[in-house]
Amino acid sequence: MSRGAGMDPGPPPRLGAARRYRLRLLRRRLLWRSLRARHQLRPLADRTDSIRPGAVLLVACLRNEALRLPYFLTHYRAMGVTHFLLVDNDSQDGSPAWLADHGDVSIWQTGASYRAARFGMDWLGWLLMRYGHGHWCLTVDADELLLTPGMQRLPDLAARLQDMGREAMGALMLDLCPEGPLGTGIHAPGQDPTQILTHFDAGPFRARWQARHGNLWLQGGLRERVFFADDPDRGPTLNKLPLVRWNRRFAYLNSTHSILPARLNALYAGPAGPLPSGVLLHTKFLPDSPARAREERRRREHFGQPELFDPYYLAIAGGALLTGPDSRAYEGPEQLEALGLMRRA
Repeated sequence: MSRGAGMDPGPPPRLGAARRYRLRLLRRRLLWRSLRARHQLRPLADRTDSIRPGAVLLVACLRNEALRLPYFLTHYRAMGVTHFLLVDNDSQDGSPAWLADHGDVSIWQTGASYRAARFGMDWLGWLLMRYGHGHWCLTVDADELLLTPGMQRLPDLAARLQDMGREAMGALMLDLCPEGPLGTGIHAPGQDPTQILTHFDAGPFRARWQARHGNLWLQGGLRERVFFADDPDRGPTLNKLPLVRWNRRFAYLNSTHSILPARLNALYAGPAGPLPSGVLLHTKFLPDSPARAREERRRREHFGQPELFDPYYLAIAGGALLTGPDSRAYEGPEQLEALGLMRRA
């Protein structure tokens, strides 16, 4: 197995009857939270009546993402997304009005707490429940760009997955970084972020199953090497299940890292697993990242115990250098497939 391919976690755990029952109760509580959270959302532009059967939908929660949004929309339109369902959490950069002018965007606004809404998942859960049922839905952050093997468009990929009897496809979140210190360089809205975020770590990764919810826990890579080398268990979780043929009874549990019913988690065993998978390019570290880190540290909305992550925020705000001896120059999706970081359907 190549260094970039990660560790095969083996078969997912079998959940006993008592555990399955508790997870059903938990799923009902999460669905109820999403149902209540709809009252926190104010429509700015609701074009959901234009959604057609078979449309691939994208669902995301945003805040002050004017720098990333033009390329984000361009990328996902090219991938076959036909409607965007977006929640704006009190942006101050003019992006809500800009988004509302796009005919394939429906957008809601809220000033409620991102953290109290399960880091936005209660709001997105409502949109998925209300509009996503029966559709293939892609749930991502504004700094995530999904790549598929061969750059297969999402409608074709979804049809292939459905023919295989798969209800979801997982992806590795892969951090990109600039060659120089954070905060340097110029990135214009609409520019391909890989023109400035030119490097990544191809591993090593660790993958293991978590018995409590039957979900994968994939860690390692660039951010762990730089920020969490002394305590790797606090490093970021890199497995996601972003593309799902949605059912109104489904609920994301922890961002898109895990989902209920728990059987869906078995559809991604990491880059070394046997099932179809993609890569989410993580474009967090554009030149605005030091300023955003200072703002996130002030707001304390992004972690369950945000005070534990002060050194992380301070390092980003200080313009850390993220490349290391084993960092590679990013060359494109074919390179990631050759490294075993995603797998064809």
